[in-house]
Amino acid sequence: MTERIHNKTALRENRRRLRNSLTPAEARLWALLKNSRLAGRKFRRQHSVGQYVLDFYCPSEKLCIEVDGAAHYTDGGWEYDSARTEYLGAFNIRVLRFENKDILENAEGIVEEIRKNLTSSSPPNLGGVSEGRGGNRS
Repeated sequence: MTERIHNKTALRENRRRLRNSLTPAEARLWALLKNSRLAGRKFRRQHSVGQYVLDFYCPSEKLCIEVDGAAHYTDGGWEYDSARTEYLGAFNIRVLRFENKDILENAEGIVEEIRKNLTSSSPPNLGGVSEGRGGNRS
C-alpha cells in the first residue's frame, strides 16, 4: 500500500488557515491562476505534499509555485527551501519561486514565466468543460 502524500488530513486546518490569510502577493497571483485562467491549467492553493504546504500547485503539470517573502532569504530559509525542493523533486514536482515584490510589481510577467514552464502548449483534457469555466475548489 502506498502512503498518501497529498493533502494529508493532519494538515487540513493549517491549509485552511493559510488559504484564509493570503499575503497581498499570493492574493494577486491567485487572482490570475484560479478558475483555470492560465492556459486551462487547474491550480490549487495551499495544497500539501508530504509535510509541506505549497503556495500553489498544478497537478496536471506537477508544478509548484512558491511566493517567497523575507524569511526565505536567510540561511535557515535557504536550507528549508532546499530540503523542500529536493523532497518534491523525488515526486517529479518542479518548483518555481518568485519574490513577493516581483509579483506585486510585475504579475503579468510572472504569469508569462509560469506559462513558459508548462510542459505542453495544449491544456489537459478538461472533460468537456471550457477553459476558464471549471469548478474551483480552493
